[in-house]
Amino acid sequence: MRRMENSDDELILQYRAGNQSAFDELVKRYLHQIFVFSRRMTGSEASADDVTQETFVKVWKMLGRYRTTNTFKSWVFAIARNTAIDYLRKKKMPVFSDFDTSEGKNILAETVSDPDTLPDNLIEKAESKKLVESALEVIPIADREILILHYSDGLTFDAIGKMLKKPLNTVKSRHRRAMAKLREYIEKSP
Repeated sequence: MRRMENSDDELILQYRAGNQSAFDELVKRYLHQIFVFSRRMTGSEASADDVTQETFVKVWKMLGRYRTTNTFKSWVFAIARNTAIDYLRKKKMPVFSDFDTSEGKNILAETVSDPDTLPDNLIEKAESKKLVESALEVIPIADREILILHYSDGLTFDAIGKMLKKPLNTVKSRHRRAMAKLREYIEKSP
């Protein structure tokens, strides 16, 4: 018989009651997702390691203040986002090429170029990776992060709004504005 998995909230209650392994389970559940998100935000695996580690230290320290009004996943991503932004402020703002992998691919370009988001005729115009990279450079990092959180990490606009402490309509309008800038740039290109 298969054992039912505890929910995040159940694990938090268990941890607060003294079960240390409950926190370990929470870390196991979200470690990979937070690392991938951090790598996309910072542009490097070494930086993502630092941001991920710092994120879970903060989660551990603040777990007593977590309230179940939001999902634990949104709360963890909010901490990761703030930690990554603080890290980038201490460092320097990344340029688009910082998101290139060792294989020559650009994580951000691959994330945003979604066939459900861009109509087929715009995708055909975006014949080269350079065009997509150039188009993404016109998107402010704050709007770009909404694209990453929504399309890569699968967060809803509502969850993103709670994480960023922005109204739902603001998140949606920033998403639309970012997509409009991408479309406009691609349509104007030769």
